[in-house]
This record gives sequence, C-alpha cells and structure tokens, in this order.
Amino acid sequence: MPLVSPTAVYRFSAGDFTESPDLLAVEEPLEIRLGYGATGDRQQRPLAVTMRTPGHDVELALGFLFTEGIVQDRQQIISARHCSREEVEKGNVIRVELHSDVLLDWAKLDRHGITASNCGVCGKTSIDAIRTSCPAPVASTFHLDSGTLLTLPEKLRTHQQAFAHTGGLHAAAFVTADGQLGAVREDIGRHNALDKLLGIAFWNGNVPMAQQAVLVSGRIGFELVQKSWMAGVPMLIALGAPSSLAVDLAREAGITLVGFLKTDRFTLYTFPERIAKKAPTSVGAL
Repeated sequence: MPLVSPTAVYRFSAGDFTESPDLLAVEEPLEIRLGYGATGDRQQRPLAVTMRTPGHDVELALGFLFTEGIVQDRQQIISARHCSREEVEKGNVIRVELHSDVLLDWAKLDRHGITASNCGVCGKTSIDAIRTSCPAPVASTFHLDSGTLLTLPEKLRTHQQAFAHTGGLHAAAFVTADGQLGAVREDIGRHNALDKLLGIAFWNGNVPMAQQAVLVSGRIGFELVQKSWMAGVPMLIALGAPSSLAVDLAREAGITLVGFLKTDRFTLYTFPERIAKKAPTSVGAL
C-alpha cells in the first residue's frame, strides 16, 4: 500500500484557477488484534484502531504494544502479521500472537473509538490509563555536541521522501552521538511514526536505548515523552514545540528535551548537561 495518493487539485493564482496533479499523504485505519490465552484455548480480541499511513505496520504494532506497557520483551511475541483475508481487511489488520504466559488486564487496556492520527492517548477510558507504568528515570551518559545538533534538521529533511511530495507526514529518526541518522520512519500521525521507530528498537533488543537520541519532525506532546521513557530514550529532539505536560514528564523521566530545533538555534528544556557547547573557532593573531 503506497504512502502517497494522486489527486487533481485546482490552484488559485493571479486571479484564476489552474488544474494540476498533486499527491496526498495516505491515511488508513490499522486495527491491532491480540491472540492470547492458553494453548488449546486461544482467543482473539481487538485492542485498538489507529489512523496511520500504511507501511511498517508490524513495527507500528510492536512499538505500540511496547510503549503502552502491554509487552516488555520480544520473547513474549510469537508472531505479528497482517490478517490473511486481504479482500476483506485490505491490509489494515495486524494480529499479534502473544505467548500463553502473557497476562492481560483488559480493564486497564480498554480503549474505545478510534485513535486519531495525531493523538496517542485518544480513546483511553480514564485519565489513569494515560499514564503507563514507566521504568525508573533514564540514566545515560549520552551526549550531543551543540554544533552537531544544529545539523540534524537538514539531515532529516533529506530522508523525508514522502513529506517532500505531500507536506503531510511526520517523521521520527534515531540519532547517534556523532550526529548520524539511523532508521527513519514517516507517518501521518506523530505517535505512529515514533511507534514504528521504537518498534525497531524493541524487536532488535535495543531497549532501553541508552546511547541513541530520537529526533521528531513535529511538536512534542505528553504521549511522545511517555513512549520515549518506556524505551529508555535519553534525549528527545523536536523541530517543533513541546507542551507543558511534555516538559514536566521529561523532567520526571530524566530525558533531555530539545525543541524548536533549527539550523542556527534550539531551545533546551531539561537536563542541559547532555548538550556540550561547541567550542568557538580560534582566530589567529592578525
């Protein structure tokens, strides 16, 4: 299923309309179903429906289960794949089979309606359910040089291929201490892009992520910090603004939070000791 969809648009300029082709970011529902229970008495139940951009659906489902605190280790997963009735589900249903020893508290997991593509906590049935059982505060020696930090917006832009065509997709990327980007994932939902990314780390056994930062293309809300905390991310960097609750949670989580990252400036909200000032260029005597 493609990330973009062609359409015809009418552009208004110089007092007149001109018809021209355009591309839209694809948005489709993804239902995450769980297979669970004792051997010989397996059951299936829908967990959530999220509005997402198709692609990397298995990573999205695994990242969602991990950052929601439903699973803690990849050994709890038997399999994760699209349901086979493609003519009915059209590639929009993922079934994740859990080992028989995984116990589920459906009262805590209960969600209703559809999770919107821009909100990772929509549909939760109580305020208490928003707050997943997060681990201890992040303790990491990860550092980034401020000069290296300023190079990241342009690097991310070169990896946002679908965004370049549509202007409608968010991105999330791993960042190493020397400023190199690892995997990059795009989605119409900010939290989906992050879940896809963290799903990679979870499946590869790379959580907690003590020596990598995460870079996101949009703003930072509470749910993005919560998901990052679950994965042990030491630094969360955004091109946009954080919310007040995001800053509060990052402070509690031990996460360095960077916002409004541009090529010449950024704003640092928590734990500044992980950002090293770039030494000024020395100028010889005239």
